[in-house]
Amino acid sequence: MIYYVSTKGNDSALGTKEAPFRTINHAAQIAVAGDTVKVFGGVYREWVDPKNAGTEDARITYEAVEGEKPVIKGSEIVTDWEKVEGTVWKKTLPNSMFGDWNPYSRRVEGDWLMKPKDYSVHLGDVYINGVSMYEASSMEDLYEAKIRYSGCQRSSPPIVEQIPDPENTIYRWYAQVDEKETTILCNFHAIDPNRETIEINVRKCCFYPTNTGRNYITLRGFEIAQAACPWTPPTSNQVGMVGANWSKGWIIENNELHDAKCSAISIGKEASTGDNEAMKKHNKHSHYYQTEAVFLGLLKGWNKDTVGSHLVRNNVIHDCGQNGVVGHMGCAFSRIEHNHIYRISTKHEFHGAEIAGIKFHAAIDVVIENNSIHDTTRGIWLDWQIQGARVTKNLLYNNARCDLMIEVTHGPCTVDNNVLLSERAMENVAQGTAFVHNIIAGNVTQKDVPDRETPYHFPHSTLVKGMTKVLGGDDRVLNNIILGAYPSASSSFIAWCSIYNKYLTPEVFYEKMKKNVERIPVQPVWIDGNAYAGYASAFRAEENTARVDGTAFSIEETADGFVLTLNVPATLSQFTCKAVTSERLGAPIFTEEKYENSDGTPIDFTIDILGNKRDENVIAGPFATLCEGENKFVVWKK
Repeated sequence: MIYYVSTKGNDSALGTKEAPFRTINHAAQIAVAGDTVKVFGGVYREWVDPKNAGTEDARITYEAVEGEKPVIKGSEIVTDWEKVEGTVWKKTLPNSMFGDWNPYSRRVEGDWLMKPKDYSVHLGDVYINGVSMYEASSMEDLYEAKIRYSGCQRSSPPIVEQIPDPENTIYRWYAQVDEKETTILCNFHAIDPNRETIEINVRKCCFYPTNTGRNYITLRGFEIAQAACPWTPPTSNQVGMVGANWSKGWIIENNELHDAKCSAISIGKEASTGDNEAMKKHNKHSHYYQTEAVFLGLLKGWNKDTVGSHLVRNNVIHDCGQNGVVGHMGCAFSRIEHNHIYRISTKHEFHGAEIAGIKFHAAIDVVIENNSIHDTTRGIWLDWQIQGARVTKNLLYNNARCDLMIEVTHGPCTVDNNVLLSERAMENVAQGTAFVHNIIAGNVTQKDVPDRETPYHFPHSTLVKGMTKVLGGDDRVLNNIILGAYPSASSSFIAWCSIYNKYLTPEVFYEKMKKNVERIPVQPVWIDGNAYAGYASAFRAEENTARVDGTAFSIEETADGFVLTLNVPATLSQFTCKAVTSERLGAPIFTEEKYENSDGTPIDFTIDILGNKRDENVIAGPFATLCEGENKFVVWKK
């Protein structure tokens, strides 16, 4: 059955093309397996809460009518503003407008949130012609409204993160909420709000089922924006502006998603496995509750047959407060491919340990492929139980904290054929990762975590096999171009691969293990075939290596995509390496799972970032061929 929805329709109609429904949510209460809901262009201010699930062979599809651009918004237009004093205006609204979710009385809060000392922001937001304003910390701050250049973020070591449009920070709002009414005051400066479009977000979600197990749903061709969705750490009920809510087999594709207060897309955890218990109880650290959530998830039926296996592709995701895509457990077995993600957490109104373009926990057998992620805090952050994951053929640049972070996980995780160009390339707080055929421009930090045990699994399964600390090492670093383009920002962030000098060679490690010299020895690393330039230097025991000073790069965004210009000296174009195979990579020490595809087949490392096949003369980096001089590659196509 095909149902149609139009802004000119009526929910009492038949839902045909000639007599369409008025709201998408009305169709979502009727549509069953095999049905399609087609939506005409226009703005739909509603929360679509799908009632029914599809099946693998009969999905429920929500899609734009061909040639149309429907927009789902979690906001409402507010008119008739009253001038208070100077450039400050106000609007008083009944609390009934917000139902049981008033974002102007609810703060951004939860586990792993780092609150500023003076104030914390609310889930509400105000938009002037589609551009979000900034929340004032007080009435005085509202009236003063000076330009802010950097936000409240903290890091170790500290770095300054600039707000991309500081001139917009003078536009501020402040809310006063009592039992009956919400008054929103805004400093609009020279803008007359009664002559412009002023929107306020009023709904928690735009497309999100309140019940779990709404499987096999497709969402295609929408613009989705302005939801008051909450903070989504891995120990919470991870509610996004759009999300699957502990379901299986969603396809979210060809959409533009922006201005989620926290996370645009959630394919993560649900409430019964814990919801910010550390914040509520204050009796033990959040990471203990996160471990418990894994076992509660298993009791709830977390496995490949019931949860995950989503496809998130060809979306444009931007201007969100916390994440572009977030997930814990519910993201397992999913593919995240060819998304353009930018300006995530760049307003810097709040900060925590769970912010990135893509932030996943327990992303078992997840593939993150061919995404462009730039101008975010962290680009990709993979955390806890990233077993069997593959990060391949992505472009990351101009990300403030790092392009890629891998944390407290034990492998195998494969990072291959990527272009990482930010000043801070990686935070490697894990073990058992294979870095193969990448270009890495920036600095890296390498840490072990001896005070925290995290789970690892049986191969390609959610079942927990054991728990262990992160000792560091057990990595494979093969056939990369390591540019060393930036001086070290601190003693902890330096260019590769000398950062591995504290680890053992495989020969020494296994000799110690045979003799039982150490109970928990320093782990080995396998490092070979890397080309180094600039501030980078080789691992102390690396045999096949080359200095390629003179290599330079630039990245340019064009109408068609992103073009990498790489100036190559002869030493790089002529340097050859040993081919990488799954067999050569072996398996990490603790998990004993091979670096392979989710179906158990070997990874094909002969294919480069552009889809070209490497010949027998394998060269370092993500490209099958390089010539001396200037090389131009379209590394990501729009």
